[in-house]
Amino acid sequence: MISRIWHGWTTLEKADSYEVLLKNEIFIGIQERQIHGYRGIQLLRRTHKTEVEFITIMWFDSLDSVRTFAGEDYETAVVPPKARELLSRFDARSQHYEVRAESML
Repeated sequence: MISRIWHGWTTLEKADSYEVLLKNEIFIGIQERQIHGYRGIQLLRRTHKTEVEFITIMWFDSLDSVRTFAGEDYETAVVPPKARELLSRFDARSQHYEVRAESML
């Protein structure tokens, strides 16, 4: 299993709009692509004094599945134009990790 992690930041004023965009358009669009080996996505949110940080964690069976999602240069961030309009800054590249253990209650 591969975990793809990405960070983006927006203003306090735009944070709710960005979250709605993610949940109602972007995440649904990813799911509708029916990428073989895509297992899902998690959204984390943390408010700082002057901005809001978002982290997405995507789950894939393999790096080949990640390449199907992101392209041959699979570390390149996939940030649609509507999201770019709401973000103040974001990681240009995503990080990928092998999931070596998992324990959930």
